[in-house]
Amino acid sequence: MNKLGTFVFLLVLFLLLLFLNWYVYQGVKTLLAQLSSNQRWWAVLAYWLTMSGISIWVMLTFLTIIREGRISPGSQQRLNLFLTVTVTQLTIVLFLLGEDIFRGIETVYNYFHSFHAKTSENLSMIPGRRKFVSQVALGIAAIPFAGFVYGIFKGKYHFRVIRETLYFEDLPEAFDGFTITQLSDIHAGSFTDFEAVQRGIDLAKNQNADLFVFTGDLVNHKAEEVDPFLDRLSKIQAKFGQFSILGNHDYGDYISWPNKEAKEANFNKLKQQHQRLGYQLLLDESTVVEKDGQKIRLIGVENWGVGFHAKGDLEKALQGVENDEFKILLSHDPSHWDEKVKKHPKKIHLTLSGHTHGMQFGIETPVIKWSPAQYRYPNWAGLAKEAGRYLYVNRGFGFHAFSGRVGIWPEITVLTLRKA
Repeated sequence: MNKLGTFVFLLVLFLLLLFLNWYVYQGVKTLLAQLSSNQRWWAVLAYWLTMSGISIWVMLTFLTIIREGRISPGSQQRLNLFLTVTVTQLTIVLFLLGEDIFRGIETVYNYFHSFHAKTSENLSMIPGRRKFVSQVALGIAAIPFAGFVYGIFKGKYHFRVIRETLYFEDLPEAFDGFTITQLSDIHAGSFTDFEAVQRGIDLAKNQNADLFVFTGDLVNHKAEEVDPFLDRLSKIQAKFGQFSILGNHDYGDYISWPNKEAKEANFNKLKQQHQRLGYQLLLDESTVVEKDGQKIRLIGVENWGVGFHAKGDLEKALQGVENDEFKILLSHDPSHWDEKVKKHPKKIHLTLSGHTHGMQFGIETPVIKWSPAQYRYPNWAGLAKEAGRYLYVNRGFGFHAFSGRVGIWPEITVLTLRKA
């Protein structure tokens, strides 16, 4: 980002923070009305000193991220504060804004029904802000605030196993009941609690699946980030092997390198890390998984995504693959399925992806499934099916940028293939 772009971004950020702080203050001011003037003065001073300090800290954090070209662990912690405060403030603002719209309507109504009133009386026609609404706004805002606090300290390591059974008419008989464990988006450079991570690894290992696959983003930026976890992750093994692909973060595109050679050396080391983990890295290629004399084809492409690195070559990966073979594709970004895979003349029965993290924030219940990720990705988490072709989007094992998870928990996927 150039200097002008940085200035414009920081200016917009400043105005946003100022607006949120000011609007929330309107509600706080209503609650302080019953205090003495001296108490109100100290309370107001405390509010503005606190929010100004947080705002300055946030702006310095974004300036550091822009200058360094990456989100460091320290920056992640400060972004946690920014997101927690901002989402809490937005919740309050929504309530206060709703009240202001109602107050505006009420003011217009009062004006037209008091058209001949004196000016001094007209001024009083604007209804005052209701203390009850401010109390409700602050009470409701406590829910996302508590959710973010939990997500930052506990939720990001709240690993869960999600199981799906998929039925296919043309699945080879030998693979009826075949199980696949999928991990995605480990983002090893974000982890700080190794024992918490170990609990997730143990969950994956204890599934004892027939096949293990990893669908990209092993690291945030550098191959060395996974060094502390090599021994731990390598314990996840499966009878028919462990296979992997690359994600957009694995190419080292999001940080500055001293030269082209350094970036290339990091990329080569990252590929070696897959080997050290016991993963067979599929780079626009396929392999055969054979059981009892029958086979399925496992295909892996390099990253291909709308708005991201589009290096993957599906046609190259499908070379030598017959039309009638049962095919499973590993492709990091689910937009690949939407744009290319589901329409491909060679039927790919199942695509396994990750990438979205479910935005690490959302609501998933039997009734409601929502995340900001849905405004960017048509299929952002879980299972999708179209024309007999399945896509499964893993919500991610790790986290990035926001060092937490709220409502969208880290996932170990276990898929069971059944013959229909």
